[in-house]
Amino acid sequence: MMSRIENPTAVALAEAANAAGYAPSIHNTQPWRWQVLPDRLALFADRTRQLTATDPDGRMLDISCGAALQHARLALAAVGWNTRVIYLPDPTTPDLLAELVVSDRVAPAPETMRMVQAMRTRHTDRRPVSDEPIPAGVPEALTRAADGLARLHMLTNDQVIDLAGAAHRAAEIEADDPRIRAELAYWTSRSARDGTGLPRDVLPERPQQTTVPGRDFGMPGTLPIGSGHDRQARYALLYGDEDEPRSWLRAGAALAAVWLVAVRLGVSVVPLSGVIEVTATRETLRAILAGIGQPYIVMRLGMADPAHAGPPHTARMPASQTVDLSAVSADV
Repeated sequence: MMSRIENPTAVALAEAANAAGYAPSIHNTQPWRWQVLPDRLALFADRTRQLTATDPDGRMLDISCGAALQHARLALAAVGWNTRVIYLPDPTTPDLLAELVVSDRVAPAPETMRMVQAMRTRHTDRRPVSDEPIPAGVPEALTRAADGLARLHMLTNDQVIDLAGAAHRAAEIEADDPRIRAELAYWTSRSARDGTGLPRDVLPERPQQTTVPGRDFGMPGTLPIGSGHDRQARYALLYGDEDEPRSWLRAGAALAAVWLVAVRLGVSVVPLSGVIEVTATRETLRAILAGIGQPYIVMRLGMADPAHAGPPHTARMPASQTVDLSAVSADV
């Protein structure tokens, strides 16, 4: 027996939940699940895909889910739906992170359509960026993209040195934790669930020459890299006033918004979460912010090296495993 959705609104919601699967997530864990209801999408955390050693508080899980929420919201806007987000709507259901409620219809904005196109082409290229500097005006455009969700601070040269030291320290601390090493090995191996994790062909073949170190995945990948150095990379810090699940969800939405604008502008983005995951180095980032904000995620920005083709896109879980249609489908 097959099922179908008869409500056109529910069809649009289901398609938006499916599109949300293209969102970035830590180690490509895709730690979300959706329930399609007649007038809204309910976003749940999937704790079976939480990094319990690396991310015991669920900060990176919520940031990942917030990025998926932003993708779903854009997908609905692209087909003419106004939406509003209700964060953490039910205190008795802690895994229910947000509801995305549709309201009236509007004409889609061309920029929204371009953002939805960028959702499918967005990827993470961990190799050094080119020697071409980021064009003038890009930092301001990315800063505007985060407005209303979080704030984006472009680091100065001196602050990048502080970030580099903190990133080195975070890498040392995580490398000394056997639970984190085992967790990383799982998500970078064939033991990870089908459609999740980081295959070797998206991981650099050897350590890179960079001012700020990226994550050490504990094993070499197969992605070829040149002899370049990230001298022209810029680093940005997403931050906000609070450090709790609601703000982490909004930070994830801001990350997605900034990243999609970057794609449209030809800018490569690599999120750096290791320095956030370790409490001591997260405090270093707070000092960079002069103690007036809570750091959520660091981003490396730069122009991709034109001498190298982009890495392959990581796989995605099928919608049948992440989107629940039972509340709106009928058996036929």
